[in-house]
Amino acid sequence: MSVQTPTSPGQAPEETVSPVRRLLSGSFGRNLGLVLALLVLIIVGAVTSDNFLNFDNALVILRQASITGVISIGMTFVIIAGGIDLSVGAVLALASVVASLEAIQDIASSTHWLVTVAVALLVGLGAGLINGVVIAYGKVAAFMATLAMMVGARGLAEILANNRTLVLSDRDFLKAMNVDILGVDILIWIFVVVAVAGWFLLNRTTFGRRTVAIGGNPEAARLAGIKVKQHTMWLYALVGTTAGIAAVMLMGRTTAGTSTHGNLYELDAIAAVVVGGTLLVGGRGTITGTVFGVLIFATLSNVFVQNNLTSSAQAVAKGVIIVVAVLLQQRFAVGRVPRKRARPAGQVAPPA
Repeated sequence: MSVQTPTSPGQAPEETVSPVRRLLSGSFGRNLGLVLALLVLIIVGAVTSDNFLNFDNALVILRQASITGVISIGMTFVIIAGGIDLSVGAVLALASVVASLEAIQDIASSTHWLVTVAVALLVGLGAGLINGVVIAYGKVAAFMATLAMMVGARGLAEILANNRTLVLSDRDFLKAMNVDILGVDILIWIFVVVAVAGWFLLNRTTFGRRTVAIGGNPEAARLAGIKVKQHTMWLYALVGTTAGIAAVMLMGRTTAGTSTHGNLYELDAIAAVVVGGTLLVGGRGTITGTVFGVLIFATLSNVFVQNNLTSSAQAVAKGVIIVVAVLLQQRFAVGRVPRKRARPAGQVAPPA
């Protein structure tokens, strides 16, 4: 038996929302829309190409999605907190160059190939910490701080590499980064591990809850006892680390480090996060949605390649998808704002 809350004279009754509508308006509904969009792309690919549904082609799509996907996981945390990072592509390039320097390769050859991995991760972590300190404690807008890092990191990569491609000579590293586990490329496994770790961090830890709180209202989060500046610094360190992981993956795939690695990866990551349902203004987002966003763009690219369509047409399609996603975000964001009840004529507003 349902109980209705009595309303005073002149007060409009509360709107009742059906359980189905409430379910579809939440994260389940948003993820369902992403699943349907992905299924539509798969159907289009299957109809237009005979090779699309091959298992090997599915692995190609996942492999293509893996590197951008790792960066997108870190980007999700930053955007949920109301920030942005334009430097991840350049940080990836810098990490790949530093880890490919002759001195680092000599140390790795005489010790272990994990030295190469550690150096790339430390470079990504260091660049992310610099971004975080400048943004959180220097009070520089995230857009400007990460834009400066983007320009500076790629310029430093060009200087260190002397505008050359640094070829990796450590065979053990290359062998480790090109192995298959259960018939699946290790790059895909790395993406899966990072995505699962990101989901756990966001949904099952205090760190994730604080990230959402900061994105929803930084001042309220501060008053609740959250160290907003310190947390913001670690968020940028996190996305820098994911750029370092992506650098290791790209080095293993291309067998080289170069200042041209990661070009425009930041835009692909931001697009995947936005299409996945994370609000650009912060306060809401899911790792699951980001994974679907990455898969949607990777599948779209594969459909275009299978049908011998130009990269220009692919870019136009991506642009349309991003615009539609942002428009839907704005609609849902407005829908979350409670509507003011109409006050009967002649009723005076209560004093503030």
